[in-house]
Amino acid sequence: MNTNKHKWEPLLYSGVGVGAMFLILVAVGIIAGTAKVRLDLTADRVYTLSDGTKKTLAKLDTPVTINFYCTQSENRMPVQLKTYARRVEDLLDEYRQRSNGKIEIKKFDPQPDSDAEDSARLDGIEGQSIGEGGIIGLGEKVYLGLSVTCLDQKVALTFLDPSRERLLEYDLTRAIAQVVNPQKQNLGVMSGLPIFGQMMNPMMAQMGGGQQEPWIVLNELKRDFNVKQIDMSAEKIDDDINVLLVVHPSNISDKAQYTLDQFVLRGGKLIALLDPLSVFDSRNSMNPQNMMQRAASGGSDLPKLLAAWGIKFEGDKVIADKNYVTMVRRGAGGTPAPELTWLSLTADAINQNEIVTSQIDSLLLAGAGIFSGTPIEGLNQKVLVKTSVNSDGVDKMMAQFGADTSKDFKPSGKESPLALMLTGKFKTAFPDGPPGGAAADAAGDDKEKAEGGDAADKAGSLKESQKEGAVLLVGDTDFIYDQFCVQVQNFFGQKLVSPFNGNLGFLQNVIEQFMGDENLIQVRSRAVQNRPFTRVRKIQAEAEERYTEKIKNLKSDLEEAQQKINELQRNKDQNQRFILPPEVQAEIKRFREKEVQTKRDLKEVRRQLRKDIDALETRLKWFNIAAVPMLVTAAWIGFAVVKRKKTAAK
Repeated sequence: MNTNKHKWEPLLYSGVGVGAMFLILVAVGIIAGTAKVRLDLTADRVYTLSDGTKKTLAKLDTPVTINFYCTQSENRMPVQLKTYARRVEDLLDEYRQRSNGKIEIKKFDPQPDSDAEDSARLDGIEGQSIGEGGIIGLGEKVYLGLSVTCLDQKVALTFLDPSRERLLEYDLTRAIAQVVNPQKQNLGVMSGLPIFGQMMNPMMAQMGGGQQEPWIVLNELKRDFNVKQIDMSAEKIDDDINVLLVVHPSNISDKAQYTLDQFVLRGGKLIALLDPLSVFDSRNSMNPQNMMQRAASGGSDLPKLLAAWGIKFEGDKVIADKNYVTMVRRGAGGTPAPELTWLSLTADAINQNEIVTSQIDSLLLAGAGIFSGTPIEGLNQKVLVKTSVNSDGVDKMMAQFGADTSKDFKPSGKESPLALMLTGKFKTAFPDGPPGGAAADAAGDDKEKAEGGDAADKAGSLKESQKEGAVLLVGDTDFIYDQFCVQVQNFFGQKLVSPFNGNLGFLQNVIEQFMGDENLIQVRSRAVQNRPFTRVRKIQAEAEERYTEKIKNLKSDLEEAQQKINELQRNKDQNQRFILPPEVQAEIKRFREKEVQTKRDLKEVRRQLRKDIDALETRLKWFNIAAVPMLVTAAWIGFAVVKRKKTAAK
């Protein structure tokens, strides 16, 4: 009897164990499916709600309803959209869990001629025509959008494009913030460039050109703020504007600088985008003579204000940096070539300790300038963006007309500020009052606000700010132009905008901080995270540094030989007009030999450069492919060894 009992015990225990394990797995699956818990193993935690979103949800004191419209039909919904829709649904459930019951999610399947489809249209959600292969614009309509409602406020995200997945959390959090706080703050914009969509120049009007569309950055700002256009000749900034964006103040007058001066002193926050050479402005000048004039003196600066603050803008040259070169295609069908003055900045150039730039890892600046100097007593300076030590200024004319800026280029060996923030108490740049002819009453209202009257003179001109102020200075204006910051896709009249770097996020972060709402900064900044091959760029820069001097010497030898040839030809006998003397023939032969040798040397250096880069990429690929399996295998081997030792010890 005992023998039979022992015989059946292992089978009995095994069956019970398997059954128990099955029940545990089922229970875990049910709990996980209900809780919608997501395990995020990405390096940037891109599938985990940011702190900004969590803070926004924690402040909710009014119920918010999110209507999620998603076509559920297996035949109508493409696989890629269906997969993306599941991720959207998971994100919405996480919002609901984090909101402490303040967010309600309602899901609809807008079938043709259904009540759900009517509800989608009322909420502003339009279906997209999807054909075979997932091609948008053909076939039956599918829905993938949502609307956010709080009381009588509603914001619709008409179509959730998978290409904007990294922006999904930002779009959703911003929509919640907009319906909860519908009152938009005022943002003043003063610009010397047609960012509002003005006619670019009279010549275009004569050629039948229409009105230029507003820049994408302006449309993005209008979604969050009440944007007010301020004329460049304004003598006063309205009191209801606390943040002012100034873009490319070319040839700004002393009167206009006085207006900005008084705005800062009365507590306004200023964002000034300056430029030694505006690529946009110069490209849209169709007259070649005007292009040369703009290249020579077409920069923008705030000389009076910056001097009063102890800062100088180096606007006579554009900065070139070998560590952050950009491949630029010159002309139609041209071959991309490295451009030293178009800076593709990585995280190394961006201050990761400041909230407005802490999660931005890529910026693109074209034809930018740098700042120098030391702020006056009472002001603090924070450098937000900087060059590398492998940088220096180059001639603006060369940069304007696409000349080889690497020729005769010698790095300065020091880092220079490309964008900086000044904080503290500012002093006036006009101690003698308004410049000649300025209206004395332009700051009259500010006089009444000055405490004790000590900060203002008899004309009502403020002399010093009464509270802490803030000014952001950026040495480039092109970085907010469409070409340098976003990709735009047109889906049958609907524009889908996707940023490919942190340019817009950088500007929006600063405005958000100046406005006082910092919760959206972290959400927006994480939307664009690039991981460039910084090691590859370093190898390229080092290789270029190795052969740049050699190229320079060889070119010098070639120019010397050519000069000698010309000299011999000028001095030769007139009777030998069509016969080259032996001396000239020898020089030509030497010239050709040097040319051939130079090309060989360049080819060998580039071959070695390519070899180094290929070797690095190969090592990275093998590491990415083999590292994880090797780690898992090692872990299992270690586990097996430990288990075997324990078993042997028993």
